[in-house]
Parts: sequence; structure tokens; C-alpha cells
Amino acid sequence: MRIAVFGTGYLGATHAACMAELGHEVIGVDVDPAKVSRLQEGEAPFFEPGLPELLRRHTASGRLRFTHSYEVAAQSADVHFIAVGTPQRPDSAAADLSQVDAVVEALGPLLTGHAVVLGKSTVPVGTATGIADRIRALAPSPEIVVGWNPEFLREGTAVHDTLCPDRIVLGVGPGDRGRIESVTREVYAGPLADGTPLVVTDLATAELTKVAANSFLATKISFINSVAEVCDAVDADVSVLADAIGFDERIGRRFLNAGLGFGGACLPKDVRAFRARAAELGVSAAANLLADVERINSRQRTRVATMALEACRGIDNPRAAVLGLTFKPDSDDVRDSPALDVASRLAAAGVTVQAWDPHGMDNAERLHPELGYFDSPLAACKAADVVLVMTEWDEIRALTPSDLADTVSERVVIDARNCLDPAAWRTAGWTYRGIGRR
Repeated sequence: MRIAVFGTGYLGATHAACMAELGHEVIGVDVDPAKVSRLQEGEAPFFEPGLPELLRRHTASGRLRFTHSYEVAAQSADVHFIAVGTPQRPDSAAADLSQVDAVVEALGPLLTGHAVVLGKSTVPVGTATGIADRIRALAPSPEIVVGWNPEFLREGTAVHDTLCPDRIVLGVGPGDRGRIESVTREVYAGPLADGTPLVVTDLATAELTKVAANSFLATKISFINSVAEVCDAVDADVSVLADAIGFDERIGRRFLNAGLGFGGACLPKDVRAFRARAAELGVSAAANLLADVERINSRQRTRVATMALEACRGIDNPRAAVLGLTFKPDSDDVRDSPALDVASRLAAAGVTVQAWDPHGMDNAERLHPELGYFDSPLAACKAADVVLVMTEWDEIRALTPSDLADTVSERVVIDARNCLDPAAWRTAGWTYRGIGRR
């Protein structure tokens, strides 16, 4: 099929490359000429495993190209994906839809023939109906249908999640189902043939699916972090507890890892936007629940920063090694990163922060130049009075007590991701502190 993808951030660039991988002819659209140029050269503007290879392969073959021209895109495609960002508004917790609105206003008047518009951006419930009405009002052609196809990508596994999704959700308006479903089945013919389920529903349900999924995952993380506080109070081990309850198939073990909490560009802003929309709709129970999830998550950052400051008490000019700055491994994303937040808090409290991350340091330094950045974990740990494990990169998980023993000033480690073996570090003479671990 001939596909246009509007927006080339984490979502859009990955979706465009993967649509080309599935055999379609794809054009990616972005208003940033520099980003367009990099992508056209096959260069990913961010770190995402597997994406550079797809970009290089399909830009070279001609199946994938990029432009800043809406006119070219409108003439080159029959299916148009809206995949721009919906960040949090600066004045509230609600989602900022200005990028979505800009695509609609620019694309609508250019749709002169049969076309299908599919939204992938995460939007508040009720948005899609308004967008469909606006596009139909702007488009010269009456043969325009609009659906919503929310994304469920995870940074670090976004390519796999697009090519091998665990589900595809499609929201359609009254009377539009036949044509939109037919086109969607053709777009995703490969994954559907491999058994991926297609859930076809109304627009509102499709919009809610993404924010409900992310809010549930965030709630699960905040729940186990609350339990971790109880474990700390009674000298229990939250990791063993999570293993035990995770055997229950109604609960499951994933996302039951106590630690520093969630961050990144999606979960925090989606939870906030869902809370804000629920409040607008007068659904106070949902809004209050999500507010508690956020409070618990914020408290985890305070707890870890407090633990580090306690470890530095009484030390002149204390130094803290911060290992990991991204919000999760296999990403260079430091947006709303709990690790970077704690590091900046320590620096503000007068601690010299020595940081290392395999992919996130350039992005972190742009936001927090006051931190010190080092080229290896060992260099970051030199003369440190406390070592903080903040992101569970493989390189960090593989560190042993003996690796750092002769480098640090004090053998104190705070395992904010519960990814180290407490017994091994304590046996080696370290003071080990985890989250809810005996």
C-alpha cells in the first residue's frame, strides 16, 4: 500500500520504517528539515535497537523516503497515519494536542481523492470524533474516512512491537467500519497472518485503550512500591513476595519490580492526561486513583535521594556515583527520568555527582550540565562515597563488588532497581540497600 506517516519521533519514525519492512511504500513527514535529512540518509535521530538497520535498508531500496512537504505526502499516499507527539501541556496535566491539530489543518485540504486517515497519537477520549469531523469539513473529497489505531510501543523494543504486536486496536465511527477495517487488514496483513488479534471497536473505546493500559501498568508499579515500604517496615523481601504472588495468573509477575518507579515520555504524561480527562468528565474515583499512583511514584524518587543523602551524612564534600540516567535500559531517553531527577536533587543538595550511562549522557548533559559525566562505570565510581544503581543496563547489572572495591572511597551501594544480588555485595563487605529488600 501507499502510506504516509506524519511525525517522525519515536512513534512515527519506527512506524514508517516498520511499514516499509512489511512491504508497503512509505513516506514519512516532518516539519523539521534537519530531522528529515538525517532520516533520508538512513540515520535514526534517537537510540532504538534495530531501527537504524531498517532505515538504511529501506531508504536505500527506495521503499521508504522522508519529506517536509505535506503536498508531496498527500499525493503519494492513500493511507495517512497521524503519529505526532501529544506531550503534557505546560499549564495543566492535560495533553497538548497542538501537533495533532496542525497535521489535521495542513493535511485536510489536500485530500482530494479516496483516503483513509488513521490516528496513532495518544489523545484524550473524545478527540477522534472531533478530528474526523474537522478533516471531513476541510477535505475537498467526500471519500475520506477516519479511524483510530492506538500504538502500544515500548522504547527499546519498538521495532519488535510494531512488526509483532500482541494486539491491533482499531476504532471506527458509525458507518465507517467496512472500508477502514478492510484497509487496516491490508496494512497489517503480515502480523494478522501470524495470529495477531484485531480488535475493532468504536472511536472512544480505542482512544481509552492506550491510556487505560499505561495507567494500569503504572498502578501495578506503584502498588508494588507501596508494598515495598511495608516490607522495609517489617524486614521482609519484596522481590520474593513479588515472585510468590506473580505465580497467580490473575496477577502475573511483569511490572511487579519494586524500585525507583516509572518515567519516560509515555507513562507519566499518559497517567496525568487520563487523570485530567477523568476529572473533566466528573469521574472522581478514577481521577483520585491516578493521583495516588502519581504521588507514590514521586515518593520513590524522594526515598532514594534521601537514602543517598543519609549515606553521605558527616562526609565533607561527598561524592555519589550515579550509574544509569535513562528512564529504562535500551533507550537514550531521559525525559521524566527518575534516575536523572534523583541525580539533580543530589547535586542541588551539594553532593558531587559522577554519572555514567551507555547511551543517555548527551541528552542528560543538555538538561543538567551541572552533573559530572564519565566515560565508564569505573571512572564514575572513582572516590565515590555511595554508588547508586539507577537504570538496569546489562553493563551495570554485570558489575561485581570486586570491580568497584578499590575504586570507591566507601563501600556503600544503593540498588534503586533491585537488580543486584544483595548477598554477594554484603558478603564482599559492602553496605547494600535496595527497595523493600531484607
